[in-house]
Amino acid sequence: MDVSPPSTFAIDVPDTLLARARRGEAAAFEQLYRWFERPVFTLALRLTGQREEAQDILQDTMLKLIDRLSEFRGDAPFWGWLRQIAVNEALMRLRRRGRGPAEDVVEEADLPASELMLPPRAADAAVLGQAMARLPDATRSVLWLYHGEGYTHEEIAAAMGKTASFSKSQLARGTRRLRQLLQLDIEVPIHG
Repeated sequence: MDVSPPSTFAIDVPDTLLARARRGEAAAFEQLYRWFERPVFTLALRLTGQREEAQDILQDTMLKLIDRLSEFRGDAPFWGWLRQIAVNEALMRLRRRGRGPAEDVVEEADLPASELMLPPRAADAAVLGQAMARLPDATRSVLWLYHGEGYTHEEIAAAMGKTASFSKSQLARGTRRLRQLLQLDIEVPIHG
C-alpha cells in the first residue's frame, strides 16, 4: 500500500474536473496542468538540481497523469497521488543518470546532535538552493524528501529502492555538507 506523506501544498480538485478529465476532455487536462505545473516542476527541480531535467520530469509526470488518471481512487488528496508520480519520475531519472555517493551507512543515532543541525541562513532559499545543487543526487533527494516533503526514512528507502539506513546516512552526510557549503557557525535544530 502506497501512502503519501502529508504535504504542505494542497489544491482541492473538484470531482467534476476529475470526471471531465477521465472522459478525455482536453480543457480539463489543461486546467490540471496549469494548477500543478509549478509544484511538480519545483519538486523535480529540488530533487534533480537541473532546470532542464525538471522540465522533462514535469512533462513525463503530466503524460502519466493522462495515462493513469483512471487509477486515482480519490481516497487520498490528488496532489499526494500526483506528487508520488513526480517523485518516482525524478528518482528514475537520477538512477539513470547513475551518479551519487556510495552507500556508506552512518546511523543517524550515532551522530552528535551538532551533525544534524542546519544553520539559520539555510532559510534563505536562494543560498540553500545553490548549496543543494552542489550535493550528489542521492543526498539532495533524501534531504528534500525528508525535510521538504515530509517523507520518513522508510518511505524514502522504499521510493529509492534502498534501505532506511541509507536514507539516514544520506541525511546526516547531506546536513554536514550543507553546513560546510553554507560556512556558518551558528546552528539551529532541524525538525525530525
